[in-house]
Amino acid sequence: MVDRSEKQAYAVIPGVSITGNPLKSHAFVMFLDARAQRMRYYRYPLDDLEASDKKFGLTIGGSFFSLDKMRLNLEQGGDIITARISFNDTYPWPVKLLSPGVMGWYAFVPGMECYHGILSMDHAIEGFIETDGRGIDLTGGRGYIEKDWGISMPSSWIWMQTNHFDREGISLSGSIAKIPWLGSYFTGYIFGFLYDKKLYRFTTYTGAKVTGLDVNDNYIRIRLENRIYRLDIDADRSEGVELPAPKLGEMTAKVNESLRSRINVTLLRKNGPYAELIYSGTGRNAGLEFAGDVEELIRGLKNKA
Repeated sequence: MVDRSEKQAYAVIPGVSITGNPLKSHAFVMFLDARAQRMRYYRYPLDDLEASDKKFGLTIGGSFFSLDKMRLNLEQGGDIITARISFNDTYPWPVKLLSPGVMGWYAFVPGMECYHGILSMDHAIEGFIETDGRGIDLTGGRGYIEKDWGISMPSSWIWMQTNHFDREGISLSGSIAKIPWLGSYFTGYIFGFLYDKKLYRFTTYTGAKVTGLDVNDNYIRIRLENRIYRLDIDADRSEGVELPAPKLGEMTAKVNESLRSRINVTLLRKNGPYAELIYSGTGRNAGLEFAGDVEELIRGLKNKA
């Protein structure tokens, strides 16, 4: 969530860690204040978690999360955060019978290390958040909602998201990750670019290709192509905050996440030796993660599921 002035940016991550040791299993709410570069981890017993099996909705302690609203009542050791926020005009990744969301047919494969879903590429925010005794009005800001489930994050991955371009209604979300598969692995990727109410999809299961991947300490550059379109991405890597991440069910891994990056995006329609420009612009307040070994990801692009 980013406020209208873009001076405040927050990520809120409710979740559950279920391990072989009942004493370590717990629910949690992570709260990341991106501008202050501070992460807080609120831990709860499993009995404080209630989740719906019919729609996206869960309660952890006194906090509630759904597709259209969020209520926070977080307090541990005198550290208090409250919020009352609604999400309007959400834009989910399209769901079809044989392609139930962002993972396509891979969503049907049992036993995968990690599953992923995008509930809203972009939406408007109304409401407030109060933290450290200071109230922030988020009305007029923009938001994004996704979910993950499984046992571990991949050993190598890139993730990025931004919906702050030169006008509203433009959003980029994408990830590249090592996917264990039948004793080996391949590199899977899911990118969606929302522009003029159309979602341009570049994914492993639609036959798109990663034709360029370059990562160093300062930037991440990716080129994706399908039969009709080409998407060029140039992301600046900025300093982030260490967040707990799952490893074999326990929240013992770490990932560095930034909500301060900038991502240059160019979408082209291919036309023989020429290319027609559809859009070129820069996304601000971008979420960006990179973990693991980029060479491992590049090698995995040659492998097939």
